[in-house]
Amino acid sequence: MPELRLHRRLDEIPGAAWNALNRDGHPFTAHAFLSGLEQHGCLDPEYGWTPLHAALWDGDAVLAAAPAYAKGNSHGEFVFDHAWANAYAQYGIDYYPKWLIGVPYSPVTGPRLLSRDLESKNLLLASMREAAPKLGLHSLHANFLDAEDLTAFDDGELDGASAGSRWLAREDVQFHWTRDPAWHSFDDFLGALDHKRRKNLKADRRKVAEAGVRLRVLDGHAARGDAIAAMHRFYAQTFAEKWNHAAMTEAFFQHLCETMPDAVVLIIAEHDGQPIAGALCLRSDDALYGRYWGATVEVPGLHFEACYHQGIAYCIERGIDRFEPGAQGEHKLARGFLPTATHSRHWLAEPRFHEALKRWCAAEREATARYRRSLAAHSPFRTVATS
Repeated sequence: MPELRLHRRLDEIPGAAWNALNRDGHPFTAHAFLSGLEQHGCLDPEYGWTPLHAALWDGDAVLAAAPAYAKGNSHGEFVFDHAWANAYAQYGIDYYPKWLIGVPYSPVTGPRLLSRDLESKNLLLASMREAAPKLGLHSLHANFLDAEDLTAFDDGELDGASAGSRWLAREDVQFHWTRDPAWHSFDDFLGALDHKRRKNLKADRRKVAEAGVRLRVLDGHAARGDAIAAMHRFYAQTFAEKWNHAAMTEAFFQHLCETMPDAVVLIIAEHDGQPIAGALCLRSDDALYGRYWGATVEVPGLHFEACYHQGIAYCIERGIDRFEPGAQGEHKLARGFLPTATHSRHWLAEPRFHEALKRWCAAEREATARYRRSLAAHSPFRTVATS
């Protein structure tokens, strides 16, 4: 009989068993990525992240698993529920701690329920909902769900009840780039933009070139050591300038290069042979994910070049279908990144709030859909790119 086991460290689950369930080898749910966060000082209860991973075991076999965390706040989630927490507080009810299925500090759509079959996913979710109140956790959340996992939340059935009736559905908007098979070079992509956007993008690239900046793209093998150390300095400085905490440590960046070198894509900008800025991405077979940026020198257009244009060129050259450059940012639309829905699901143990927030979530989804439609009307393409 399958049983739910909770794990305070991901290393308690063998890496091979975890990765065997990780669909398409997604880099952000790889065992090396998630365990690296724990091993190299990126997670701390003070920041709101306490590992509490869930796995459905049948003897020595893992049937399903979820990267999960007990949260004492909503820091680093990118699905904003502060209004919910405030509403709880007004009624004298604790909103925290809560239980989150997700990837720390990573607004990246991907697998959250790691399993080969829907039945095991349904049982894992039901077991987690049952366990949450016993653990003193007031809710269960799952952020940035892909289409396959949405099926378990919305269409699956267990004990004769539809899963969709148990979960509150939220949507948001990100801006993603999709490769057109007709594009064989960056110039092909430029040719698909309307005249104004094409002119502006060329002007930004020209400014970077005229400033004498050279950009290099490195994988993890080439980036380990000095290059990734420089990237971490840029990243940490960006957070320091915003009076914020840089959660990712240099040791974690080095860990990625050592354990997941083929997934690392580092774009380094140099001037007079010295690194001045960088953008760190991860990749899968079919997608590139932009995550961290920083610079020690301000160069007009360099942020756009390192974070967006170089990534687009990389995807076209390598036949990668999708580029997700991170959360938010309407400015990405002008550079070929189109509005795309992201999805999260939420279960609240307090039934009164669960029912009340159903209406709130429905109104939010409607407003988000209107926003996406309004953005789509401003596509930068002469004709909308298709994949």
